[in-house]
Amino acid sequence: MTRTLTRSYDSHATARSVVDQLEAAGISSSAISIVGSDGKTDETNAAEGAGIGAGVGGAAGLLTGLGIMAIPGVGPVVAAGWLAATAAGAVAGAAAGGLVGSFVKEGHDEDEANYYAETVRRGGSVVSVRTEPEHEATVQAILDGATPIDRATREADYRAGGWSRFDENADPYVRDATASGRVPPAVI
Repeated sequence: MTRTLTRSYDSHATARSVVDQLEAAGISSSAISIVGSDGKTDETNAAEGAGIGAGVGGAAGLLTGLGIMAIPGVGPVVAAGWLAATAAGAVAGAAAGGLVGSFVKEGHDEDEANYYAETVRRGGSVVSVRTEPEHEATVQAILDGATPIDRATREADYRAGGWSRFDENADPYVRDATASGRVPPAVI
């Protein structure tokens, strides 16, 4: 029976590296999805690239099909794979539930789905893999070997800030200058 394994990462570069490792291990591109912020997308190029990630896959590798799309409550993201296609369909009105619904459809419970969607909203990236039992240990080792975000710790941080669940009607999350690692200019 196919199972979906998902992990979240603070760095889009790390998530991309995980996808490369999965493909190098023989996991089909069609079984892998990535969605997140690469720090370079904005509303302009999201509008230009909306839906591009929906038609990816094939022998060239998943990352060659990365596209930019805007997800309600998240904003512009870089995405590829079946998860991107499902979220793009939801954005277009073809499916219900948006990003949270995409995770639930793949077997994650509501709490997990809300956590993953919120992580993307806050600038993280998520990699999901549909795997058969004979490949599960390999997939899990690759996903966990890249040091994913510890869900319990991060979710506790979110809740300490007043978060309870992902809200697709909320404005996209904007980190302040200190949270993103930039030092604000001095006030004179």
